Amino acid sequence: MDNIFEIQVKDSTNSDLSLSKFLGKTLLIVNVASKCGLTPQYKGLQKLYEKYKDRDFIVLGFPCNQFGGQEPGTNDEINDFCEINYSVTFPIFSKIKVNGPDAHPLFKILKRDKPGIFRTQSIKWNFTKFLINKNGKIVERFSPRVEPKLIMKEIERIL
Repeated sequence: MDNIFEIQVKDSTNSDLSLSKFLGKTLLIVNVASKCGLTPQYKGLQKLYEKYKDRDFIVLGFPCNQFGGQEPGTNDEINDFCEINYSVTFPIFSKIKVNGPDAHPLFKILKRDKPGIFRTQSIKWNFTKFLINKNGKIVERFSPRVEPKLIMKEIERIL
């Protein structure tokens, strides 16, 4: 499977959801965590979503507990945290793994098609970001330390 729009994910209620629901939209896919030093990036991600959502842009957050146990909560706890602390309105999905043999197929494709520094595929930390165009092409990979506001030019370029 090479097309991300053919992939099934689980929403925050653990229901199956096809990414085909987002066909024709520009996506920013991010592995997120609630207890990370980078967690305040939720605020910037929400600002990006609000700024561009009327232009068919959406942020998709995938909680991951693989980095220092920084996402220990349940799906409900994660959603409550995001809403209460950062007023997040973009979709937050069920927890997944992004590395290792049990990595979610979505992240296997993202890492394969846009490797990181020195062409390594593994995700190094929470808040790694992947920008996907409306046709499902992975345009760019951003390291966890890249603040969401610094991605605006790339988003505008492909919208």
